[in-house]
Amino acid sequence: MTTSTLARARTRFPSAALVAVGLAAGFGLAQGTGIRALGGAVFALGGLGAAWLWVQRRGWAVALGLAGLYVAAFVLAHVLAIGVGLPAWLAVSLVTLAAAGVTFAVADRA
Repeated sequence: MTTSTLARARTRFPSAALVAVGLAAGFGLAQGTGIRALGGAVFALGGLGAAWLWVQRRGWAVALGLAGLYVAAFVLAHVLAIGVGLPAWLAVSLVTLAAAGVTFAVADRA
């Protein structure tokens, strides 16, 4: 294998999956265990893993934009659940789908 083939093989994992896991699994763990810090740790690890892939694939400018989207999705889930009154899982599902979809379109599609 050439170096470029190895680089492509390492970066095939979709960063959108890390975004989805960080948001949804982070919320699920926080709610299920009652330990908000555990959910926050999953959220942070998902974001850091995705950010590493974004920098590798698209550079710092895109990575910073997608990181902003990731954090905005987290905040928006709280606004939808607490402020608007949507069920928590519905709010998290909506923002997760949106953030993962945009991430896939911007960073993961060939």
